[in-house]
Amino acid sequence: MNEFNKIGIHNHLIESLQSLSIYKPTLIQKEAIPFILNGKDIIAQAQTGTGKTLAFVLPIVQKIDVSKDYVQALIVAPTRELAIQLTEEINKVTKSIENLHVLAIYGGQDVEQQLKRLNKVNQLIVATPGRLLDHVRRGTIDLSKTEMLVLDEADQMLHMGFLPEVETILFTLPKQKQMMLFSATMPPAIRALSKKYMNNPEEVTIKYQNITVEKINQLVIETTDRGKLDSLCQLINEYRPFLAILFCRTKRRAKSLNAALQSRGYLSDELHGDLSQAKRERVIKKFRDAKIQLLVATDVAARGLDIEGITHVFNYDIPHDVESYIHRIGRTGRAGFEGIAITLVAKKDMQHLQLIENGIQRSLPKKIHIKHNGKGSEKEDLKSNKKNQLHRRNHNKKYDKRR
Repeated sequence: MNEFNKIGIHNHLIESLQSLSIYKPTLIQKEAIPFILNGKDIIAQAQTGTGKTLAFVLPIVQKIDVSKDYVQALIVAPTRELAIQLTEEINKVTKSIENLHVLAIYGGQDVEQQLKRLNKVNQLIVATPGRLLDHVRRGTIDLSKTEMLVLDEADQMLHMGFLPEVETILFTLPKQKQMMLFSATMPPAIRALSKKYMNNPEEVTIKYQNITVEKINQLVIETTDRGKLDSLCQLINEYRPFLAILFCRTKRRAKSLNAALQSRGYLSDELHGDLSQAKRERVIKKFRDAKIQLLVATDVAARGLDIEGITHVFNYDIPHDVESYIHRIGRTGRAGFEGIAITLVAKKDMQHLQLIENGIQRSLPKKIHIKHNGKGSEKEDLKSNKKNQLHRRNHNKKYDKRR
């Protein structure tokens, strides 16, 4: 008997999983799926990269009755990127299920096109809070019969100020429903929400040390604020990433770093909240298609971003908590491949580094980096970039063969 069978998943979904080279459930899937199939409310604490999406997608899809023409399940996500990715993942595992219709609803989409889609039968909706409530108020979405609700990345949703919208959505839904809350952390606001709206929820917790750092080589580079850009460029030239995400603390920092990298000849682009949805999608597609090498991103923009082939993560700005650190470095080292995560640290960052090391219960290896000698560094970078791009084309061919 297949291990997914043992936790209650039907054969037609198992066949879809096998076509995606997924043969065994992860720990979060083993623990959460039986509870969800049995109709239990659930609070699951799990990081991106643990297989948490399929932990709620598989049982929800299995429970949906395709003969019924109303919204049976609703998944709410904090960002447009995550809503898009969730929908893509759902579509992958449900392509063999006839008459199951899934719709993603988020800001930045063409409203008229969205209204046309809403006129059709949609048993499963994936949505961001604001745009979902717009349609509820317009009367273009009816959630009065919805039986299942997932709040994905709940901590991020509340951190972004969506608590009023989430509570409005909960009031819109029937009182009798199954509620599933998935979150990387459990701050007091999440606990309060669960006590207020959930019915004797089961709790599942996947510890950080079980999930993240096994296939990720982590390194700290000690540098200075003034020398950080030159240090980063030297590291890119030294490590020659196939695809890399460079994390910045703010949108302004991301814009500035991307402009500096482009001026030095790197194939880079930026991803942050100031971009239109169409621009965001174009940037993600370029990165996914390896048409750019470096993606400069903020935490919110990259939340839930799952792209094959990311070999490196650079923390240009150190994250201020362990959860953000784990989320960031978890963009690499996926699908059985190794990854490298490099964090640039100035003297003022040492307290945050200490917090991270305490949180992951290990001391990270450190190197002191000597920056370029000022003038001429951009010319050196341009020369090195020509070598990098040749190396990258060769790497690209090898990677395509592996896939």
